[in-house]
Amino acid sequence: MPDIKHFDPDTALETAVRLFWRQGVASTGIQDVVTATGLNRSSLYATFGGKRELYLAALRRYVEQRSQPVFRRLAEDERGLPAIAEFFAGLIEARCSGEYAGWGCMVSNAHAGAENSDPEVRAVLDRHHQELRDAMHAALVTAHAQGQLFASCDPRAAADVLALLAYGVNLRSRAGADARALRRTVTAALASLGGPAAA
Repeated sequence: MPDIKHFDPDTALETAVRLFWRQGVASTGIQDVVTATGLNRSSLYATFGGKRELYLAALRRYVEQRSQPVFRRLAEDERGLPAIAEFFAGLIEARCSGEYAGWGCMVSNAHAGAENSDPEVRAVLDRHHQELRDAMHAALVTAHAQGQLFASCDPRAAADVLALLAYGVNLRSRAGADARALRRTVTAALASLGGPAAA
């Protein structure tokens, strides 16, 4: 007879996402996952594999459900700089207040952790970076077309800078940075690109 799962793998994976996101990979043992999900080790191993495979599945889920929808909205927004300003405002709010305050970004945390030496983890990080950069570039191309950027501003180079700024916001927020200080930094960065971003 086939093995019948008496739990929801999707719910278990979401619990693992939150655990790895909040605590980091190095600080999370398989027993932590067992305790958080209420599942036994054999069920976890049979469904997801070992800790590495579970972490990879959790990281991919985070990107698919939390990062990519935000990137799509930014890329498709036709407001230019105001869309980028809104992206950063939402990012700072999510990182500095509410349920996930102080957790940072699971992807940014992985960039700073030893897990980035895993080729499969690095592939997820590289793809995430490219998608973030592409979304920034799309918004900047729109801003350029609407005359919002200074003539000296190169949308491609600016997209690289803004992508790195997003990672910086994520990492600094995890270290307890003040939301107002982060907003001032973002405002200064956007002001260097063109006119008022919140117009």
